[in-house]
Amino acid sequence: MNSKGQGGFTLIELVVVITILGILAAFAVPRFASLEGQARLAATQALAGSVRSGAALSHALWLAQGNPASVSVTMEGVAVSMVFGYPNVAGIDDTLVEYSGFLLTAPGGTARFTKATPAGVAIANCFVAYTPPAAANGSPTVTTTTGGC
Repeated sequence: MNSKGQGGFTLIELVVVITILGILAAFAVPRFASLEGQARLAATQALAGSVRSGAALSHALWLAQGNPASVSVTMEGVAVSMVFGYPNVAGIDDTLVEYSGFLLTAPGGTARFTKATPAGVAIANCFVAYTPPAAANGSPTVTTTTGGC
């Protein structure tokens, strides 16, 4: 008798492997889900740093011009409108190279960059707010709200 042995996995071996993969997936999925929130938080904090830097650079250009009555400076070919030596609400976005993924609004004299979903829906309580100085020799205010990121 010539018996040919067939190779392959038994049903029990396959069930054990699938069960192990299911258990690993149950632990891995929540870890990857929390990474999305951490990425939104990091992007919001990075934009806050960019807004601060843009305001400081435009202020430095304004000081370098030596004309305190100047109402604009030119940064990379774009005129940035100024108030009290810092970008105003309409000009702060001109100091930034890119802020994709954020929606810009201007409620009540404040520029607000709100983090948006890929579908373009604003995420509440995940934004950077820029308020220009209210008087001469003042400083702008940049605040970050990340409670909803």
